[in-house]
Amino acid sequence: MKKILLCGALGHMGRQVAALAPEAGFEIAAGVDFAASGSAAPFPVYGSFSDDIREQADVIVDFSRPSALPGLLAYAKAHRLPCVLCSTGYGDQENAMIREASETIPLFVSANMSEGVYVLKKIAALAKQLLPDADVELIEKHHNRKEDAPSGTAEALLRVLADADTRFQYGRQGLHTRRAAGEIGVHSVRGGTVCGDHEIDFFLHDEVVTISHHAQSRAIFANGALRAAEFLMGRKPGVYGMDELMGARNG
Repeated sequence: MKKILLCGALGHMGRQVAALAPEAGFEIAAGVDFAASGSAAPFPVYGSFSDDIREQADVIVDFSRPSALPGLLAYAKAHRLPCVLCSTGYGDQENAMIREASETIPLFVSANMSEGVYVLKKIAALAKQLLPDADVELIEKHHNRKEDAPSGTAEALLRVLADADTRFQYGRQGLHTRRAAGEIGVHSVRGGTVCGDHEIDFFLHDEVVTISHHAQSRAIFANGALRAAEFLMGRKPGVYGMDELMGARNG
């Protein structure tokens, strides 16, 4: 059975991956989590990648934070391990580190591992092409513990919706909020236990086109990460994503 080194092992998504791994033909060799002390996980959990990790793995799956990336990539390069990177909130510095590491190891990078969200992006791009004069607004909703806003998925959707001169309006407040030309409104909602909802509205004269995706369980993201781990093993160094995964599954 193939073995995973699971980063963010004690978080919500880490626990989902651990629970679903056997169905996908994987076992969790060990985990890495800053809250490792006193862990009751059924596998060893280390506090960081600088610890003496003794267990052998075939692939790293990461559902943690951008701050874990330097240690993760250093360990992966030293052990020639492919990595599935599912964290959100990467900036220019982290993206540069990913590009550098991809010269020696294969990396799968996606802010959202859902097949449905992949399709949503494709439909959004087509709708933008067919409705170039529409007023566009994006609304994303997540649970009350999510730290970054807009979500990584919303950022990915904005990249396919935006033109070179697009201006993003994050929320609206005040007396002078009339919509400007070339603007996309972006709205983040946080509350309860929402796994992830994303809605895009295209406003036209006397009609509205709405496309949306609603995650009903975190299992869709965990299963997506496990499919990505299977896909990535044996690949050449480089950066891969949902385009390659979906292409391999449907081609």
